[in-house]
Amino acid sequence: MHSTGGGYKVNLLKEELQKYKDDENKIIMFTDSYDVIINGAMKNIIYRFKQLEARIVFSAESTCWPDESLAESYPATESKYKYLNSGGYIGYAADLYNLLSTAPIANKDDDQLFLTKLFLKTEIREKYRIKLDYKSSIFQNLYNALDDIEMRLDDVFSYTENNKYGTIPIVIHGNGRSKFALSTVGNYIANSWNEAQGCLVCSENRLQLPKDEDDYPEVLLAVFVSVPTPFIEEFFQKIENLDYPKKKIHLFMYNMVPYHSEEVDKFTSIAFEKYSSLKKILPSDKIGEAEARKLALKQWKVKKCDYYFNVDSYVHIDNSETLKRLIEQNRQILAPMVVRPYKAWSNFWGALTKEGYYQRSFDYMSIGYGDRRGVWNVPYISSAYLLNSTLLKKHKPNYELDDLDVDMSFSKNFRDQGVFMYVDNTVEYGHLIDPYSFDVKRKHPDMYELINNRYDWEQRYLHPEYMKNLDPNTTIAQPCPDVYWFPVTSPRFWKELIEIVENFGEWSDGSNKDERLPGGYENVPTRDIHMNQVGYERSWLELLQQYVRPIQEKVFIGYFHDPPRSLMNFVVRYRPDEQPLLRPHHDSSTYTVNLALNRPKIDYEGGGCKFIRYNCSVENTKIGWMLMHPGRLTHYHEGLLVTKGTRYIMISFVDP
Repeated sequence: MHSTGGGYKVNLLKEELQKYKDDENKIIMFTDSYDVIINGAMKNIIYRFKQLEARIVFSAESTCWPDESLAESYPATESKYKYLNSGGYIGYAADLYNLLSTAPIANKDDDQLFLTKLFLKTEIREKYRIKLDYKSSIFQNLYNALDDIEMRLDDVFSYTENNKYGTIPIVIHGNGRSKFALSTVGNYIANSWNEAQGCLVCSENRLQLPKDEDDYPEVLLAVFVSVPTPFIEEFFQKIENLDYPKKKIHLFMYNMVPYHSEEVDKFTSIAFEKYSSLKKILPSDKIGEAEARKLALKQWKVKKCDYYFNVDSYVHIDNSETLKRLIEQNRQILAPMVVRPYKAWSNFWGALTKEGYYQRSFDYMSIGYGDRRGVWNVPYISSAYLLNSTLLKKHKPNYELDDLDVDMSFSKNFRDQGVFMYVDNTVEYGHLIDPYSFDVKRKHPDMYELINNRYDWEQRYLHPEYMKNLDPNTTIAQPCPDVYWFPVTSPRFWKELIEIVENFGEWSDGSNKDERLPGGYENVPTRDIHMNQVGYERSWLELLQQYVRPIQEKVFIGYFHDPPRSLMNFVVRYRPDEQPLLRPHHDSSTYTVNLALNRPKIDYEGGGCKFIRYNCSVENTKIGWMLMHPGRLTHYHEGLLVTKGTRYIMISFVDP
């Protein structure tokens, strides 16, 4: 029930007060130092103290600690903050000295219990006119009071307001389990951040890298591929693109995913020639993630590096200046903020529950979306971070605490050691990949990531000229009446989609009998594979909604159906010796889309689509370009004869 060591504070203060023991006019304020922030001028503190008309004022809190049994002995008050807190008090020097000299206290005794017992004695309380700061006029203890306070940010001054009593406390104390809340408050108050100038401390104590790259600090770059991760090809390219002299980087490469071995080998074969050194751990080594992270730290020590830069495979470092900027910020632990595009998921937490798990802080969304820029003290970081050698020589990271995962263990270890961790969003550094639904058993599994990793899917699979379609000044091509033609997907998309369906291999036989359909009959049969057969239908429907529907609304004015509905989504294969053409027909759709998947006159000869009513044909199709036309009544059409090679097209009957 009793903490130890608080008596030192009382005895040291009493010793210092001896100089002023007869001074009845000098005002002395005492606060804890480790967990207190003062957010105001001395004159304001003195003014508020005098307003309270007391000789000594102690800060107050809502918890009777360390002896709950004393709660009933306190004077009656309507305030929520009924109980004395010894983390902050103010009074006249002579009165403070005499009060603290009333009784002895051992150095290892509890100071709060000592002062509480003095306060509860009526004669002492009245003799020295002692009051508690019931309304937090001067002192605000945060524990059990977070619901009472609100951050106020204006163009000049950021402060905390106690909404319960309408006060603006000056001395903010992160007592008890409110240390992390104090860190959050500390990101703003005491001239740290304001609305007009943003981060006022971001430029303090910065390092400047030497002009000569030969003098750059050495970095251990630890890359961890611990889970199957989509778009890892781009991940390694961005690691390679880091603007930092490779001869100053020692590379530690950990891979526990056999599926990624080819990409890892490709990267490390290049890295071997460029980087100062390379240590590689393979899936066959059967080393767990926590153990691998300890080995990486050993490698940092062996190579005598100045920094340790951790990057997990689901962090895409888009900003090539990232490593330089993190070093220049000069923090012991600093993470570049990265988020999952279009989602409120990042590599930091702004607050914690009592159990140590995620809790959204009041400013999490503002920081995560970049509405507020700065370097933020936070209780949890993960996935990408820079540690400097000063830290690592004093504090050892721990990746195996209790039953926590490596990231939670890492952060909890440093929280428990009282080491601050920061996240930097002063610029855009990169983004997070969502790896958790990535199925490496599929052929080309990245193709299936449109829903979970839309941003990266677009970078790889969307046609580079697609966005021009949405420009109001762009006229969509119309090779035949009401037949629109526009770019949608990249060459890699059509190549991989063909390989997906050919890998599946179960093409229909081109007859009217089709057990895949309700009723088992197809009126206009083709040799095809449906997207639901290869698990791609959900992704394809998302593609229709996100990239086809906006163009449909642009060209077929007045027709809105969001999301578009399509029951028939399939790849058709035409071959001279198999099914070379398709007879004239109407489609069972409001509109049909037809995506060219390979190249005329290269992959096949002949082919195309003829719209009979208009005597108009589209023959020289472009890969990744989509034809869109009405399905019923007006656009009776046929598939033209393929005379050589194999032609592939992707078809959807939209809104049947």
